[in-house]
Amino acid sequence: MRTLYVVGTPIGNVGDITPRAREALAGALRVLAEDTRRTRVLLGQLGISGKSLIRFDAHATPARIQSLVTAIGEGESVALVTDAGMPAVSDPGAELVRAAREQGVRVVVVPGPSAVTAALAVSGLVSGPFTFLAFLPRQGKKRRAALERILRSTEPVVLFEAPSRLTETLRELAELDPARRATLCRELTKIHEEVIHAPLAELAALDREWLGEVTLVVEQGTGPAKAEAREPADLDQEIAQKLSEGAHPRDLALELAKRAGVSRRTAYQRVILVKDRS
Repeated sequence: MRTLYVVGTPIGNVGDITPRAREALAGALRVLAEDTRRTRVLLGQLGISGKSLIRFDAHATPARIQSLVTAIGEGESVALVTDAGMPAVSDPGAELVRAAREQGVRVVVVPGPSAVTAALAVSGLVSGPFTFLAFLPRQGKKRRAALERILRSTEPVVLFEAPSRLTETLRELAELDPARRATLCRELTKIHEEVIHAPLAELAALDREWLGEVTLVVEQGTGPAKAEAREPADLDQEIAQKLSEGAHPRDLALELAKRAGVSRRTAYQRVILVKDRS
């Protein structure tokens, strides 16, 4: 039967593969993969050999998508996978799934591991609705708008970040709301898995090199009223001005803690961030 299987694969630990996912991969005539090298390794670990692998990534053209759908429509059983987790969740695949459905191809999802739900579960910050932003825009107005959206969100926010950009993202988030609690999940399910629960200011103050895949869960704010009450840029200017006038960082931190209702440690880290930038 002409079928497109959307198959979830492990986000790190191959032991998380489901029997149904293994069966779908073994039974498919071809496997569409974001990175054929990674998928070939996975198939080898699962004892699946001789499988036709075809690269399908974010650069696939409409013509390429159409040719794949046509092949499936002619009777092929094809499995779609991404490098890790569920295809079409901040990964290639959505356009292929949509095109397949429009042309009458049967689409079957084979659920599997997801960094989003894994991070939500381990964070302890989410018990209801949440917002998933995937990767933030790298710069400009779109990035600023995304950061402001996080600040004003009345729901917890989940986002992905590349290790090379994580320090900057944490710093920007901490400037907007230093006391907001967050959970940073790095290399989930892998040997070097790391989960850090801390206010954004504490995460931003960590002096280290980040490696591996990162998922960040930020607790909900209190909405527009809270966002309007906070003026992070003005506050930073005030801190910078008082530091230039000779104020001691710890004295400033104590004042800020009382005013903002945050811990002295968090307030001190905010002051030090401003001091370092100055």
